[in-house]
Amino acid sequence: MTTYRQSYVQRSDLVSPPPSGSPMGITGISVSGFKSLRAQQHIDIKPLTVIAGINSSGKSSIIQPLLLLKQTLEAPYDPGPLLLDGPNVSVTRIEQLLSRGQGRQAADRDFSVAFSVSDRLEVRLRFGKSNSGDIRLIEQASPLIREGQPITIREGMSHKELDAILPANLKEQAGRFVTETDPGGRNSWSPGRWGVERDRWLLKVDGHFSEGIATFSVSIGPVLQPYQNEIARIIHLPALRGNPKRTYRTAAVEERYPGTFDDYTAGIIAAWQNREDSEKIEQLSADLELLGLTWKVEAHQLDDTSVELLVGRLPRAKQGEAGDLVNIADVGFGVSQTLPVVVALLAAAPGQLVYLEQPEIHLHPRAQAAFASLLRASVARGVRIVVETHSALLIRAIQTIVAQGQLPPDDIALHWFSRDPTSGWTTVTSADLDRFGSFGDWPEDFDEVNLRTDHDYLSAAEAAEAASAG
Repeated sequence: MTTYRQSYVQRSDLVSPPPSGSPMGITGISVSGFKSLRAQQHIDIKPLTVIAGINSSGKSSIIQPLLLLKQTLEAPYDPGPLLLDGPNVSVTRIEQLLSRGQGRQAADRDFSVAFSVSDRLEVRLRFGKSNSGDIRLIEQASPLIREGQPITIREGMSHKELDAILPANLKEQAGRFVTETDPGGRNSWSPGRWGVERDRWLLKVDGHFSEGIATFSVSIGPVLQPYQNEIARIIHLPALRGNPKRTYRTAAVEERYPGTFDDYTAGIIAAWQNREDSEKIEQLSADLELLGLTWKVEAHQLDDTSVELLVGRLPRAKQGEAGDLVNIADVGFGVSQTLPVVVALLAAAPGQLVYLEQPEIHLHPRAQAAFASLLRASVARGVRIVVETHSALLIRAIQTIVAQGQLPPDDIALHWFSRDPTSGWTTVTSADLDRFGSFGDWPEDFDEVNLRTDHDYLSAAEAAEAASAG
């Protein structure tokens, strides 16, 4: 039998194309019904995206749906539409993810996440539970478009239902191969039928048509592949990056890093050394020295399964001290907590999304400010970075490099998360920087807290001095 196959991934009339010269990678996220993000909240993902807000304001919740998608793709088996208990997000019931009403109000029954890649039309996914209690991908707004609008598909849709919503030009291409239509509209994979197939958390429409001895197959799977690829490429570094160890396991070094990135740090450094990538090793040492942590890091391969990390005992290089190295477990937490962050920024490829939770943990204020230079260098290489932070110094340092002309203001997005004290729902306020690095007033500004603290101290000291003099 002669077989023909046609893919529509390049068909500009079927899917919204990226604008010419647009950045690669994930460019926007929208979430609703997820934890405190009950009403839809959206953030743009610029080359450098800063997420800030008070504790428990919903900062992590805007990214966690993407991490759920990531760990679902990475599971060695098909866990269904979502893997709930994984290395990036760990819950035991989907109800723990759903927005909950006040008092006795029932929790929402589903949540939605949407994201765009290279400014293409976004994919919107809605998850919930079936009547039998199984986690379901309820529906998907696909980037496949009809009359300028995305089509919405669900598992189990019949040929008749799909035929009614698919773009006319797609059906015209395949229509000449359809020999008959089932009066019952049953969803069947027999010749002349459209059907829906689930691939983890994506739904794909396939059509199989025949005429005589020829078979013609149509799939929108390739249209969706960039969305899966970008989710799989996410580098995630959580706020808690483990205690320093005497030895680390070796790990494969690729563009994709399943789980959390800290597990790969030692293996990546060893790989850079083995292939004599002096540029990466030298830059790693320079970055760590800039932060005042150490002047050198070295991976020592103990055997085929384990690596020892050695670091310079002093923060700055000194003549004649080349061998003054100690195990990373014998230095302060700042080195072991920050090393994975610095390695991730150097290892990330252009367009790849790096999600850093509180990179300033265990860093001296001077190092927090200096960290902005590392972010700038990675953005210049095309890496996309999302930083969740509580550091006013880091944000001010980012403003400074913009004012100095080292980073275009259009490359930065600032998002402030606040939570209604009565309902508990989160609202996101976004700000753009001008060419002077200024972003105006946020709902609750870091600077106000600093000024209030200084004022309270000076007032207290003045009052104590007056009481002493009296």
